[in-house]
Amino acid sequence: MILVEDWAEIRRLHRAEQMPIRAIARHLGLSKNTVKRALASDRPPKYARPPKGSVVDAVEVQIRELLRETPTMPATMIAERIGWERGMTILKDRIRELRPAYVPVDPVSRTTYRPGELAQCDLWFPEAQIPLGHGQTGRPPVLVMVSGYSRLIAARMLPSRRTGDLIHGHWRLLSQWQAVPKTPVWDNEAGVGRGRPTSEFAAFAGLLATKIYLCRPRDPEAKGLVERANGYLETSFLPGRHVSGPDDFNTQLDAWLKVANRRVHRTLGARPLDRWEADRAGMLTLPAVDPPTWWRFSTRLGRDHYVRVDTCDYSVDPAAIGHHVTVLTDNDKVIALTTDGEIVARHVRRWARHQTFTDPEHAEAGAMMRHRARRRPTGQIQAVGTGSGPLVEVEQQELGTYDRLFTVIDGGGDKEAG
Repeated sequence: MILVEDWAEIRRLHRAEQMPIRAIARHLGLSKNTVKRALASDRPPKYARPPKGSVVDAVEVQIRELLRETPTMPATMIAERIGWERGMTILKDRIRELRPAYVPVDPVSRTTYRPGELAQCDLWFPEAQIPLGHGQTGRPPVLVMVSGYSRLIAARMLPSRRTGDLIHGHWRLLSQWQAVPKTPVWDNEAGVGRGRPTSEFAAFAGLLATKIYLCRPRDPEAKGLVERANGYLETSFLPGRHVSGPDDFNTQLDAWLKVANRRVHRTLGARPLDRWEADRAGMLTLPAVDPPTWWRFSTRLGRDHYVRVDTCDYSVDPAAIGHHVTVLTDNDKVIALTTDGEIVARHVRRWARHQTFTDPEHAEAGAMMRHRARRRPTGQIQAVGTGSGPLVEVEQQELGTYDRLFTVIDGGGDKEAG
């Protein structure tokens, strides 16, 4: 067999130089038949070694029978079943060649999306410590939504992954879009639902007139769009970025997404922003209502006049002590209402954990109420004048009050009498 270089030279001499076959054979020192075969073939010569037998050939039938019954049987178990006593490498190589013929095929399908059809949702936890205030840092979740048709990305950091925070985060992102995808797709996130949506999320879906689709467990391909978006945020948004807190994080994230959604998407070959109008036209209309607060609870306000939201305590007007109050919470604020609808507390939602937050007006009102409670109703009021100044009212106690008080301090009436 001639070398590839000789084959190429033969063809060049004959076609480019118009050299006869006899002259080519004499020039290269080859036979005329070799030159003729080289000119007759349009492919370079390739040496093919004749196949040799293998020691595994003798047991291949047994291997196939075992794989037919159990396609996932490990090579070590196959070796034990067939009584294999030689090296494992050559056996594993043969099993690797044979196994695909017996394993059920699970092809990856390319999914196409219609405008407005769906949006995939997921939580991304940035690999960074975000300042939360009060000397604390943490990794709050970021709700990420990707529309299927346009691949437009929307995202926002949330205080927690509780149902109420997830719903309010959804509403904020949908308000940016001014449209609602027909099918939001979620993994089995506890705050959304496992197997079926939670009652709160089902009610939220009813408000939007949409349907929540929950993926099967261990099926990452079902939400590959948002998984790739999470990786995009991790590698392109986060590195080298400094933030002062969650609000600053969301501000910087919004600015970055405006740029990211103008970049050409590799799979689509187009910019998400260019496909967005058609995508949004296929979506549902965002309801023209103020969303109800989905994180709410009612409690009777105790003497402590604080309510706990997540892990933090927030003060309430002490005038509501002993009454039922309803606490409404979203990503931004904490509000407490009486049964008559009167607001008795309004606080900014805090991200730090295990902290107590007191409204100065509530503290002042509590101090005044404690002062009034300590005043004894039997006290007498005596007016005392000073020079030319106005009269000053001074409380005057009965002397018997002090006698009784000292009797208790000294140990009782018997000791005083003795």
